[in-house]
Amino acid sequence: MCAISDKEAQPIRTFVAVPVHSPALVAALESAQATLRQAGVRARWVRPGQFHFTLKFLGEIPASQVEVARAALERAVSGAGPFDLEIAGLGAFPRPDAARVLWAGCGDGGARLIQLAFRVESALVAAGFPPEPRPFTAHLTLGRLPAGGSTPQVAGALRRSARPSFGRQPVTEVVLYRSDLRPDGPVYTPLSRFPL
Repeated sequence: MCAISDKEAQPIRTFVAVPVHSPALVAALESAQATLRQAGVRARWVRPGQFHFTLKFLGEIPASQVEVARAALERAVSGAGPFDLEIAGLGAFPRPDAARVLWAGCGDGGARLIQLAFRVESALVAAGFPPEPRPFTAHLTLGRLPAGGSTPQVAGALRRSARPSFGRQPVTEVVLYRSDLRPDGPVYTPLSRFPL
């Protein structure tokens, strides 16, 4: 009988996403974060190298389920070709005057991203993962405000920082990430890449 090590037995916090890799886009999103900071918005800001569009959050899963997720994602991307995605506009969940999450949205290509998220969701649910509790909303998180951290200035700061377009990039892959929560913010590590 083979003993399972503590490390293998620990669940892995995972999610599926489309990364932002265009240097021009990353710089434009960093600039939006800086403008929001200068307007007095206090948030835990997403690090520039970690900008992404989450397609599905799997949460903490046993290490044995990572292979199941990989096989499902292979099926999900089969036949899904690459496409261009524009990042445009800013907003907040649940709403600007009670912001908890600050985000950038999608312009052209947003419908293709939604289709891709649907494929990912369908394949993972078919493989036994629980369905998402809410409908998919295409967004890229820029920062998270602590409870009670929203101020009346947030809505105005979002209006001043928004751009009709931050830019665009080709979407060529879906990535299964590991997320390690640390005191200075989460660290995302790619576990597998799935080319479109």
